[in-house]
Amino acid sequence: MRRAVIAFTAFLGGLIFLLAVPAQAAAPDQGLRGSLKLQGQPVNGVKIVVTTESGQPVKEVTSNAQGTWEVPITDTGKYKVTLDVKTLPPNAEIRGGNAVRTPTVFSGNMSTVLFALQPKGGGGAAADTGTSSFWTQAAQLTFEGINLGLIIALAALGLSLIYGTTGLTNFAHGELVTLGALLAYLFNVTFGLHLIPAAIIAVIVGGMLGYLQDRLFWGQLRRRGTGTIAMMIISIGVALFLRYVFLIFFGGQTESFSQYTAQPGVQIGPISAAPKNFVAMGIELAVLIIVGIALLRTRTGKAARAVADNPALAASSGINVDRVIRIIWTTGGAIAALAGVMLGLSQNLKYTMGQDILLLIFAGVTLGGLGTAFGALVGSLVVGLFIQVSTLWVPPELKSLGALAVLIIVLLVRPQGILGRRERIG
Repeated sequence: MRRAVIAFTAFLGGLIFLLAVPAQAAAPDQGLRGSLKLQGQPVNGVKIVVTTESGQPVKEVTSNAQGTWEVPITDTGKYKVTLDVKTLPPNAEIRGGNAVRTPTVFSGNMSTVLFALQPKGGGGAAADTGTSSFWTQAAQLTFEGINLGLIIALAALGLSLIYGTTGLTNFAHGELVTLGALLAYLFNVTFGLHLIPAAIIAVIVGGMLGYLQDRLFWGQLRRRGTGTIAMMIISIGVALFLRYVFLIFFGGQTESFSQYTAQPGVQIGPISAAPKNFVAMGIELAVLIIVGIALLRTRTGKAARAVADNPALAASSGINVDRVIRIIWTTGGAIAALAGVMLGLSQNLKYTMGQDILLLIFAGVTLGGLGTAFGALVGSLVVGLFIQVSTLWVPPELKSLGALAVLIIVLLVRPQGILGRRERIG
């Protein structure tokens, strides 16, 4: 056992050591800008506050005599722009009443942020425009919610399968997501491969590491009779260990892939998004469908469902339980790595990216039904939609509140989750 753990640690440490790469210098001509006018006249001295999506301050500016303002942005991604309504002229108000915008900055582009102003008490056509703006924003947030939900579903699928076959609540699963993104970054930026083959290699390596985890570590703990509670606590320690290994070798900075970061937005009806988002969503949906069909139609999938239902009965029926569990760990590691690559495409890479969505992964799995693959998909889509759409009414810093509120309400009505099965007690 000791030799196996030492070998696994040495292999993982050597692999992560390759992630010690220098940060890329970013000097793009990109940022946010806007123009404030009231009945055709520029509005001067209005305060605009720009922060990251998580609330970290970026810059505060005020509109000039021409009513314009501009904030240069170094890193691409989504930002929060807030207009301080206290600095508006006494006779002006924001059309629609929403003083917060959440634009996306694309590489090499200046994104325009619109705040339509109207005289106080304005109505008629202005009110119609405000309503139209609300539904346009709602459509955009719905699209972004589906995109986020599919990424969460990829990560949640592996976690749900592992829980279903072993009963392990793996708190280190978020680090498997981070590892997939960092491996793709390693092969893409350091070794100079195009992102597509780099992502494929990262997924393969992620699956290999999933197999080695069970073969050298978790499988050994199961044979020694370690309880699920003890293994869950061990997984927390593994998560902390891996997280700070990533910090030591990768660093605390944010990075991005070499390709597909400078794509201009494409307008499709009320929805604006980079082409990579549509391709990524198609890949995510295809993988989820393929894994679901494999669970229903293939012999390995049926064996996995049998192990999830009753491991002892499955073993007595001639199913090699350990072999099935290792296949699940391999699949779960590969899917988690793919989720990390997709997450890295939609935002910048950092050593805590898996930890940041771990709560959402658990929420999606629990909402859909623990141990069910299709439940993880449905639950994650619900979580992603409520996170994004809730920003229509709540500040972006509280956007996870809507998803967790839905989780609580659903579990009060249906404790087994949306697609979970009710268990008999007693």
